[in-house]
Amino acid sequence: MDARTAAHTLSQIAAYLELRGENSFKCRAYLGAAKGIGALGSDDLAPLYRSGELGAIRGLGPATLAVVRDLIEFGESRYLEQLRESTPEGLLEMLGVPGLSATKIRQIYEELGADSLEALEAAARDGRLTRLKGFGPKTTARVLKGIAFMRETGSLRLYHHALAEANQLVSMVRDHPDVERAEIAGVIRRRVEVAANVDIVAACRRSPIAVAQSFTQVAGVKHAQGDGASVVVHFVDGGRLDLRCVEPSGFGVALFDATGGADHVAAVRARLSDRGIAIAGDRLRDRDDRPIDTYEETAVYAAAGLAYVEPELREGLGEIDAAGRGGLPHLIEVGDLRGVLHCHTHYSDGKASVAEMAQAAQSRGWSYIGISDHSQAAFYANGLTRERILIQHEEIDALNTTLTGFRVLKGIEADILADGRLDYDDDTLDRFDYVIGSIHARFGMDRATMTERIIRALDDPRLTILAHPTGRLLLSREPQDMDLDAVFEKAREVGAAVELNADPHRLDLDWRHLQHARERGVSIAIGPDAHSTDQLDYVHGGMNIARKAWLEAGDVLNTRSATDVLDVARARRAGRAS
Repeated sequence: MDARTAAHTLSQIAAYLELRGENSFKCRAYLGAAKGIGALGSDDLAPLYRSGELGAIRGLGPATLAVVRDLIEFGESRYLEQLRESTPEGLLEMLGVPGLSATKIRQIYEELGADSLEALEAAARDGRLTRLKGFGPKTTARVLKGIAFMRETGSLRLYHHALAEANQLVSMVRDHPDVERAEIAGVIRRRVEVAANVDIVAACRRSPIAVAQSFTQVAGVKHAQGDGASVVVHFVDGGRLDLRCVEPSGFGVALFDATGGADHVAAVRARLSDRGIAIAGDRLRDRDDRPIDTYEETAVYAAAGLAYVEPELREGLGEIDAAGRGGLPHLIEVGDLRGVLHCHTHYSDGKASVAEMAQAAQSRGWSYIGISDHSQAAFYANGLTRERILIQHEEIDALNTTLTGFRVLKGIEADILADGRLDYDDDTLDRFDYVIGSIHARFGMDRATMTERIIRALDDPRLTILAHPTGRLLLSREPQDMDLDAVFEKAREVGAAVELNADPHRLDLDWRHLQHARERGVSIAIGPDAHSTDQLDYVHGGMNIARKAWLEAGDVLNTRSATDVLDVARARRAGRAS
């Protein structure tokens, strides 16, 4: 029994338990066990079980270990089969509808008998759902919208989840004795925020066809397609591997072809054609049909007369022209950041103290951290009253006297209220070094009203950064409807920054919009929205999006020193764009 199948089984048990209304601790126990088993990446768990090593894995207890034992001994879980027999399969699918909790799904099933996504949709459309307690026309409309959103995005996963799977799969491919080299390609290599599958290109020492076919038999495979050197492997947990095996001399062409967006690849091919060079299979051929070795991608771009284009930029959005004239940007790197400004502590809904967050920031080589806990309107997140603000500021002042070469800045994440005002009175807002403005409620406003709300907030000279501007949650909540061009123009006019929120569930602004903001001269702040010390590393995911948007170090507010950041905030208060 392989680790992937075992982890999938444990995850399914957790989902069924949630649908049955079991206590959350029990559900989390099975999810934790699935995570622990999945991290092993083992093709055969039996030796680990018999040696007792499985029992020592964090997250595995007697009940979850019993499930794994069943899988090893019988190839299936009797517990999972019992749950399946007593729970309609369609309810599991309904869990994927954004905003539809397990409790509501049970209510819908028990009162309406809706046991599938299709039955749920029918009940929403014919009015039966509206008649249930807790469901009204607006809730029903959200359910229908959620079903449509789920169908559109159902096979997609967040980038950090897809990357974790890609790293496991590429390690598996590299371990093959006949694989000389293997690299992740496709949307994951381009660092797109969501991905449906993992693309990998492998250079092989012997027959690429034989190597590719060997991967259709690996553990955890549900079924596979392709009888040549390219195969598509579907795993039991819904994962998908698109593997392309080639000879080493064609690796550069294959990796280029499997990485770039369709428009980018077509444009490079056109440049090659203009030079009398064609791509045939996995090789370049000159005008006399002689093969050109391409062990590296750089050879493809050189043959096309182009500077090398970083994978993040290969979207067909002007990068070919820029590469041809030497106009590609010097993309920002993590090392360019000098600090971060969007961070929470246990004063609101964070998990660490101010001192712990400061120490973690120092350990990452930064020279400052901004503490920006939630404001009082965010009561659900333990938002700060004025009295608690004063206590926090005293703590920060005392901490700063003990630090050398590092500074803690006093910020706040102030809610942008429905009418566009910032939470707190002017005197309270003036106590902060900088103010982040965010929307956490009333997302459903129409386009004009939402735009007016945000622009009014930007008119407040105390607002330094507009955070997660569109409010989207990837694969869960669509962005707010607003006129982003008007928002960018106002931000540029008043000298406010807009945030690239690096939380992997947000990555907001979207890189396409971020590129437009950069072109309009709007300053960008990359914020981890960290609620723990580990989440400070969210900046790495934010950096991926920043690079996709062509950002350079000079475009980003927190590549500047703490003094410069404070100067920007002061300039805003004085009514000057900086």
